[in-house]
Amino acid sequence: MPLSNGLSSQLKKDLITMGFKMHSSRFRTIRSKDPNFNLVDGMLVIPRAGFEVVKECPREYRLIIQDCLERGWLKPVATVYDHELTFDMLKDITQ
Repeated sequence: MPLSNGLSSQLKKDLITMGFKMHSSRFRTIRSKDPNFNLVDGMLVIPRAGFEVVKECPREYRLIIQDCLERGWLKPVATVYDHELTFDMLKDITQ
């Protein structure tokens, strides 16, 4: 079972000294306000995540979803691998 990353730095050091290795996740959650949320390709800027409401969704539910989005109760997030962010940052530096 992975140990929580919320442990104090001293406890982490003690566990490593005792032979335990802390689990480090390869995933990162990006929110819409984060600088890496949008993908940029030349002139296109596309969000990494969004919402799709199909046409079969009843109008009343679409209105509720729209209201939740406008009030900030429902927000898009994207989960990506660390290396995707690293490559994106390196690509931005070289451009």
